[in-house]
Amino acid sequence: MKWIYQQEKLNIEALDTLLVYAVFGIIIGARLGHCLFYDPEYYLNNPIKILAIWEGGLASHGGGLGVIIATALYAKKHQVNLLWLLDRLAIATALFGFFVRAANFVNSEILGVPSQVSWAIVFQRIDNIPRHPVQLYEAFSYLLIFVVLIAIYKASNKTPSRKEKKSTQDNVVETHGRYLGTFLILVFTARFIIEFFKEKQAVYAADFAISTGQMLSLPFFIVGIVLVVRAMRSNNV
Repeated sequence: MKWIYQQEKLNIEALDTLLVYAVFGIIIGARLGHCLFYDPEYYLNNPIKILAIWEGGLASHGGGLGVIIATALYAKKHQVNLLWLLDRLAIATALFGFFVRAANFVNSEILGVPSQVSWAIVFQRIDNIPRHPVQLYEAFSYLLIFVVLIAIYKASNKTPSRKEKKSTQDNVVETHGRYLGTFLILVFTARFIIEFFKEKQAVYAADFAISTGQMLSLPFFIVGIVLVVRAMRSNNV
């Protein structure tokens, strides 16, 4: 984000406050997401346990919603266009996702289904069963998405010629949401596919055809489609 702000000649000090909002949004959202999306019966019967974050349990979908809400509060207070800000945060979040899933791999969290493929890994903290390293599948998917978003950002923000400047300025507000939409489409397509190789995490979803993670990914994917189509139509006006 600092690099992006430097590219656009913006006040880097503003990122300090944004970071505080984002951290609180991610942690609170991810915790509530885990409690309400993956094991609601237990946590509704034991609400004090919602605070026991040290026992583990954070959901990325909840974290996504949390940071969006926190960013909206920040944008309103500091009079920043929300979609413009979310566009840029989406780029950084893709890289953030890579490190989160790499940490999940190191900590033997979010296990894959048993497999006999040559690259299967035994997570000895859990059991002696070879499994798909789904954490790495996701981590490298997010890293690739980060590279794609950076490439799109650089191509879209190259210095325009004098003739291009006016049309670029006229359309800049209308095309907000392009990076965020692309992020949502790519991330949640990857997430939906990789979920087939994961052990189901939600207590109530054992007999469902798709996992809770896949069900939660669909609304994000649809929002991404809407944002990209909106940006494309606006750009063609």
